[in-house]
Amino acid sequence: MSTTVNQGRPLRVDSIWRRLGWALWPPRCLICAEPGLSGRDLCRTCEAEWPRLGAACLRCALPLAGVAAARICHATIDPPGLPLVCGHCLRRPPPLTRVHAACLYRPPLDRLLPRFKFHRDLAAGRLLTTMMAQAFEPLLTQSPPTMTPGLAVPEISGTAIAAPEPVLVPIPLHRRRLRERGYDQALELARPLSRQLRLPLLDHGLIRLRDTPAQSLLDAKQRRRNLRGAFAWRPGLPLPAHIVLIDDVMTTGATLHSAAIALRRAGAQRVDAWVCARVTAG
Repeated sequence: MSTTVNQGRPLRVDSIWRRLGWALWPPRCLICAEPGLSGRDLCRTCEAEWPRLGAACLRCALPLAGVAAARICHATIDPPGLPLVCGHCLRRPPPLTRVHAACLYRPPLDRLLPRFKFHRDLAAGRLLTTMMAQAFEPLLTQSPPTMTPGLAVPEISGTAIAAPEPVLVPIPLHRRRLRERGYDQALELARPLSRQLRLPLLDHGLIRLRDTPAQSLLDAKQRRRNLRGAFAWRPGLPLPAHIVLIDDVMTTGATLHSAAIALRRAGAQRVDAWVCARVTAG
């Protein structure tokens, strides 16, 4: 059986014909239809109002209380004098080593993401991927912290392990939902992100074992129960030491946590998550 994630002739966010079209026709802002900035479908005004996340917990990506006024860049890993991990994650460390979100799930993301996810608006997907790459690129030049609570680097015989290269792994859809939708939105974010950040992509390692009900219909407790045991690593396939899960939206984290637990049980040393948007209460 084929292990290809998107079957048949799927539409692609970064196909060669689409890239050629971007070069021939000037971009237009997907939000207000004004002329876009060079290389993206976003105008200067809407780019300035883009809902970037800012300083957030490194384990769950929720904004840290009291730091918004400090105007700390989202990419800053160790802002002086400020906590890196929220109280909830210190009390109950999640299975993900780090979580980074490119933006908050607020306007216009609450329109662009559904257009991409449910209506095959690949122009929206292209813009979202561009903004993700812009947010995550600085992370690749930063050294991992060794003394931050809840973020210890694994050690063997007292010697820190050299940081392995991160490998992007998109959260997969179940086969039935993939047939209905026609493409996997996480893969369509991960593929151009891999190309822009020059990171390896492994799109057939993580598999979804069960066709679970839509998470949007469930509360937090039901979401966790719904996804228990839903993922596994493909038997016989080498497992990267450092995996970065890619997904479109993080709400409660149930999907990413379930995938991370499966990967850690399979032997992954470190599992992070990069998402396009983080949902916050209120």
